[in-house]
Parts: sequence; structure tokens; C-alpha cells
Amino acid sequence: MMYQLGWTTLPGLRGLSVSEFHAVPTSTPDNERGVAINLGDQSECESFLQAIEAEFATKRFTNAADAFDTVKAFAFERANH
Repeated sequence: MMYQLGWTTLPGLRGLSVSEFHAVPTSTPDNERGVAINLGDQSECESFLQAIEAEFATKRFTNAADAFDTVKAFAFERANH
């Protein structure tokens, strides 16, 4: 099943943080303005969201583009393994 991944990017004293990851089933993926990934079922989706939330809980970024590209790379790598 294809999911569109979303998250919140917030500024902080140490840089930008990303959190509050969510995934919505989609039939029209948009990888230009977001991240679309293929996950098996709802259970796999929930496991993925827990893993990505844990991965980025302490990471900080200097700009939004870096944050987006890093999340996108992580999502594609994890979803394709």
C-alpha cells in the first residue's frame, strides 16, 4: 500500500527539528512536495512511524532543505528494505 508521509518541522535553539510523523494512504503519490513510500499494511506503517520518530528525535538541521532531504532518504531506504 502506498502512503504519503508528512511531518512537522520546528525551529529550536540548536536548529530545526522534525517530528510528529504521519502517513496517509494515497493513490496519487507526490514525491515532489513530499515523500510517498510503499508499506505492506497498517501494522508495517505503524512500525515505520515509530522507527522514524525515534531516528529523528534528537537530530537537528541547519535548514529545511537538509531536513527534508534527510527524512526522504531515510524513508526511501527503510521502506525499500
